[in-house]
Amino acid sequence: MSSKKKKRKKSIGLWIGAALFLAAVVMALGLRIRDVSVEGNKKYSAEQVESLLFEGGWDRNSLVFYLTDRFRPHKQIPFVEDYEITFNSPFSVEVIVYEKSVVGYVSYMSSYMYFDKDGIIVESSSSRLEGVPWVTGLTFGQIVLNKPLPVEDEQIFGQIMNLTQDLAINEISADQIRYDSYKNVTLTIGDVEVYLGDHKEMNGKIAELHDILPELAGMAGTLYLDTYNELSSGMWYSFIKR
Repeated sequence: MSSKKKKRKKSIGLWIGAALFLAAVVMALGLRIRDVSVEGNKKYSAEQVESLLFEGGWDRNSLVFYLTDRFRPHKQIPFVEDYEITFNSPFSVEVIVYEKSVVGYVSYMSSYMYFDKDGIIVESSSSRLEGVPWVTGLTFGQIVLNKPLPVEDEQIFGQIMNLTQDLAINEISADQIRYDSYKNVTLTIGDVEVYLGDHKEMNGKIAELHDILPELAGMAGTLYLDTYNELSSGMWYSFIKR
């Protein structure tokens, strides 16, 4: 075979390879993610997670999304530690969300500072997160993100954690946890305030509150549970309407 024919054959092969490569790129760019399933989300709905991850038109392209997820840092989403993407097909992905552990928040300089069970400030936001209680009455200094909330008594975080766990177990959602200067606790639940007193026998107080709350539906006032004693039977509690 002459050198001219070899060059021509090689040139044709290069053109065919380039055409196939271009066709593959065009095909890849035409693939779009249509089905998105979300797991591990509590603070966001599946639709919200999807809209946060797919903000622009190219975000739904399978190739672009895969390369972005593989080689670029994940998007920063409030109250989300990280997320994991699994491709089930070029058209379907699964998103596993790992949310930050948040037990409460405090107000600071027109922002809401959310902290975890260890008192670490994990998020700063201008909006309130539903289902997370607002903790008031604490004395603290300058707040820095990813640093402990600088309170006078660090044991308070253990008490808050135990209290929020008891509330979650009994399926009670408190709007506010208020401490007075003696570390006595008052909960705000809608139009009802619940004076719990100190943290002694808190499990029993919250269990008792779970049984009483349905009777207070539609009412406004203060319920006093500070007199709870697990050794006493037939106890009664006062409720003052307002």
